[in-house]
Amino acid sequence: MTEQLVILARPGFEQRAGLLSGELGIAQIDQNLADRYVGLALVVDRDGVGLQLLGPKPPGPVYCDFVGGSIRHRRLYGGGKGQDIAKAVGLGHKGFRPRLLDLTAGLGRDSFVLASLGAVVVMVERHPVVFTLLADGLERAREQALAEPELQSILERLKAVGSSAADYLSCLEASQLPDVIYLDPMFPPREKSGKVKKEMQLFHKLVGTEADDADSLLPLALAHARYRVVVKRPAHAPHLDGREPGYSLKGKSTRFDVYPLKKLP
Repeated sequence: MTEQLVILARPGFEQRAGLLSGELGIAQIDQNLADRYVGLALVVDRDGVGLQLLGPKPPGPVYCDFVGGSIRHRRLYGGGKGQDIAKAVGLGHKGFRPRLLDLTAGLGRDSFVLASLGAVVVMVERHPVVFTLLADGLERAREQALAEPELQSILERLKAVGSSAADYLSCLEASQLPDVIYLDPMFPPREKSGKVKKEMQLFHKLVGTEADDADSLLPLALAHARYRVVVKRPAHAPHLDGREPGYSLKGKSTRFDVYPLKKLP
């Protein structure tokens, strides 16, 4: 962690905050201290568990959300398998529905998009606080999806694991290797959206601007994927680990570097 973090319970949520405090080993503060505290906080309230920067006129918390807002709009109107991310992992190839491993899951948005298009996705997140946000979002989504069969079906194809990439991969048997491994290492944000900017600023404070071992993820992934590895990068960023991909799908702000290992089935 790059910045001090506390857990803040809003009134009525002290018990859950206390459990998180014990699980994560992070100090808890009460509502009275919140008005004077300046810094990062894991806020527990009626909307779930969110990450917030407290201080004068603080912006609202950032939650993991698989149900509403932009993720819902993208699920309904995002372009389906014509999206670059879908093409990159091979979802448009003759009905191919990969078993996919997202080794840098974060808040799981790309994993959710891929699951909504038919992939079966395991989301691996090593940072315990980010994993807490991810697991909370997944739990809330499953509760809300009970009345929405389509969303429930998508969530059944999603699983979250709190682990480092190396530890998770070392436990896999040959029969459990994923068809595709997806990587999206943290990178300094270039997006102009205020919402994205706020979120990325919080995550940079929490985990740093980019993991020192990001380059080591690519050879690790190449050694464990069956068909291909896909790396998401800002459009003009250098290739991960300095390795040229087989090909890239490039958009205005983002590109997907594809490292084929063998022909898709």
